[in-house]
Amino acid sequence: GPGAAVLVLSWIITLYTMWQMVEMHEMVPEKRFDKYHEMAQYAFGQKLGLYFVVPQQLIVEVGVGIIYMVTGGKSLQMFHDTVCSSCKKIKTSYFIMIFASVHFVLSHLPNFNSIAGISLAAAVVSLSYYTIAWTASLHRGVQPNVQYGYREKSTAGTVFNFFSALGDVAFAYGGHHVVLEIQATIPSMPEKPSKGPMWRGVVIAYIIVALCYFPVALIGYWIFGNSVDNNILISLEKPAWLIALANMFVVVHVIGSYQISAMPMFDMIETVLVEKLHFKCTRTLRFIARNIYVAFTVFVASTFPFFDGLLSFFGGFAFAATTYFLPCMMWLAIKKPRRFGLSWWTNWICIVIGLLLMVLAPMGALRQIIIQAKTYRFYS
Repeated sequence: GPGAAVLVLSWIITLYTMWQMVEMHEMVPEKRFDKYHEMAQYAFGQKLGLYFVVPQQLIVEVGVGIIYMVTGGKSLQMFHDTVCSSCKKIKTSYFIMIFASVHFVLSHLPNFNSIAGISLAAAVVSLSYYTIAWTASLHRGVQPNVQYGYREKSTAGTVFNFFSALGDVAFAYGGHHVVLEIQATIPSMPEKPSKGPMWRGVVIAYIIVALCYFPVALIGYWIFGNSVDNNILISLEKPAWLIALANMFVVVHVIGSYQISAMPMFDMIETVLVEKLHFKCTRTLRFIARNIYVAFTVFVASTFPFFDGLLSFFGGFAFAATTYFLPCMMWLAIKKPRRFGLSWWTNWICIVIGLLLMVLAPMGALRQIIIQAKTYRFYS
């Protein structure tokens, strides 16, 4: 019950805050806010907007890159172990580096338009592996002795697991940190502003998100109960060929997702190097800067491959801000809705929920990481 309620509530809130971002993209005549921090600077002032939002964006984009590296590497490992169960086991850190190798090439594509094909492939395969996950679960049927109670026996463990799960859900709906950059690629004219096609795209995306998340969450829990793994493909186990195919779909999906989240980061790094540190804007600079960023995410992912803990930590600590309450704060500052009106109350409720997420989810995640770290060996 609480899990389903949180899933639905997060879907509604984040769709609402996404609508706000799309609406505010061109709220100033003859100007487009193509970056998150530009909108924040307009709302909160040049210095406050920059210092308030940019650190959050950095945490989001770097965190997403690290988690996608872990996800891609572990999915490659599952594919290998499923296809060749008798082969010698290879370390997870090696698979993360193998997965990272493609990004040392793709990261040199110039802009969002150039990764459109990769993004489309990622979207198609994501729908495919989610469908495989819930249909294969249905085919397995409800497992013997399935239990639907809390996994932890202690009250403290149950509460902290709940906090951690909130971070997982917050991460699942996080895409707001790149929405303005994506909208900036859409042509806009006074008689046909970009918010029209952008909003249609957002609605379609959110319908697809619902078709992916809800069946996996609800059916997966119905079939496996509280013993379900954080990656449901591990719980499925059979048929081997289908699980292997689904894991390869995950790899393709994460390749596209990494590039989408990394593109604003590349732009930010190159802007600082050229405008603040006065480096010459050359291909060599781009080559070195982007490779260093990819190498950094690989290093952290290989060193701390705690998928579920990292997912929850970054979901709460970073995505709660950029997804749940910063759009609402900017809306209140710019649009100035009537005090105590529907819009005013809606935004303040979202702000309070987002702030609670930001405080509670990292607490549960850090506990989870600490428990996992007790038995973890570096680069195993």
